[in-house]
Amino acid sequence: MSMRRDECFAALARMVGDDIVVSTYTSAFDWIAARDHALNFLSVGPMGLASSSGLGLALGRPDRRVVVLDGDGSLLMNLGTLVSIAAAGPRNLVHCVVENGTYEANGGHPIPNRDMVDFAGMAKAAGYRHVATLASLEQFDTEMPRLLALQGPVFVCLKVVPGATAPRQGDYAYLHGPEVRQRFRDGLRAI
Repeated sequence: MSMRRDECFAALARMVGDDIVVSTYTSAFDWIAARDHALNFLSVGPMGLASSSGLGLALGRPDRRVVVLDGDGSLLMNLGTLVSIAAAGPRNLVHCVVENGTYEANGGHPIPNRDMVDFAGMAKAAGYRHVATLASLEQFDTEMPRLLALQGPVFVCLKVVPGATAPRQGDYAYLHGPEVRQRFRDGLRAI
């Protein structure tokens, strides 16, 4: 069972308020459509750095909750970050892996061993304080508020399928644009 990513993100947008949210690649487009906010950090460029960026932001701003919307393919590029996050133990970090079994940004190629990999199991073994897997919108609506309220690091595996195509805002040029970075810097200064 899986939920549509756009519906999941719309529900999450109602829960996060003024939290810092790190999103990456294709998920970033759906996240912007759900919550266009100055505290959105768009992690694009080298694949796999959303979780590392989220860790840095969580350590640098312990007064703010940081939610990472990582891709399963992206997390595979930087599995060592699971151990780093668990060791640092940021209480304000909620790390979500948006699992659809593909490198979606690169044409939808399947991730290796996609029917066997257990991201929640990896996070638990790495030492995350709380770990959960959510596979339906009903489960998400029930469990996610509780997970967001826990002291982290929290890891949540979101089993998703693509939803409606979000506006691409000029495709990746928007995600890489200097105005997006400046807006985030200004947003951090304002809180």
